Amino acid sequence: MICMGHAGHKRFHFEKDMVCASISVLVINTINGLEKFTDTKLKVQTNEETGFIRCDFQSSLSSEAVTLMDTLVLGLSDISRQYGGKYCLLEFKEV
Repeated sequence: MICMGHAGHKRFHFEKDMVCASISVLVINTINGLEKFTDTKLKVQTNEETGFIRCDFQSSLSSEAVTLMDTLVLGLSDISRQYGGKYCLLEFKEV
């Protein structure tokens, strides 16, 4: 799983970017859930300045981990539908 960049949704300089914050909460909470509630081995890299998060799975996913990932995709898909590909672009690749 890789997240790159900031959403850039805020309309005024004093606003917080709610799309970026929403995506960050979903992704970070999923990673925390994977670490706390599953035996999945993860390698996580982040760069807060650039909005980069990369999570590599070092082991196969349990059914609990798959459920957490499916929940992440559900949330991100909803954000993408609501705000469009300009602010949240999802790309899926089978590996």
